[in-house]
Amino acid sequence: MTQELIANMLGVRREGVTEAALKVQKAGLIKYTRGHITILDRPGLEKRTCECYQVVKTESERLLPKKIAV
Repeated sequence: MTQELIANMLGVRREGVTEAALKVQKAGLIKYTRGHITILDRPGLEKRTCECYQVVKTESERLLPKKIAV
């Protein structure tokens, strides 16, 4: 996922994505290299999000339930 794609999805400038990705990477929460994002500390990353993250996560789980094995 490129910084340009993320910027387009969020409606922000690519430079803003670059700055934010560097801050989050320096905090040790992600590793970001050439279009690949690796989450290193999910709980730490979730602590830095706004309350809307949990709302979106809850709704996604409600609307797109996990498949049940048969």
